[in-house]
Amino acid sequence: MPESIETTGTTGGLRVLIVDDNTDASETLAELLRIDGFDAQCAPDGEAALALLQNYTPQVALLDIGLPGMDGYQLAEAIRATPQGAGIRLVALTGYGRDNDRARAMSARFDEHLVKPVSPDRLLQVLQRFGG
Repeated sequence: MPESIETTGTTGGLRVLIVDDNTDASETLAELLRIDGFDAQCAPDGEAALALLQNYTPQVALLDIGLPGMDGYQLAEAIRATPQGAGIRLVALTGYGRDNDRARAMSARFDEHLVKPVSPDRLLQVLQRFGG
């Protein structure tokens, strides 16, 4: 059984969308979040994420940048173009960690840029900031 992320109760049901083509990693992260009371859904690519948004409005979306087809920057733009997109906090959760990668994410209207592997404590800090 995976170790859960320690929460302080301030996230209560926060809806989180995880978009990553590494299905094992995204499902594991989603399960860890669910154990701690988050409502987490996964999508393997941009098209699936946009389809999911038709019936699920997350408060936070964790987007990998190196997605197949539509990359994370293009997905962020597409999410922002949806009616609910302005209210979703976008977090780049990526292996791209150079200064110019961070700057590009911020110019693409991401709210946060985290580099994989992110520590559970750091991820929780971000989720609590956006959910509390």
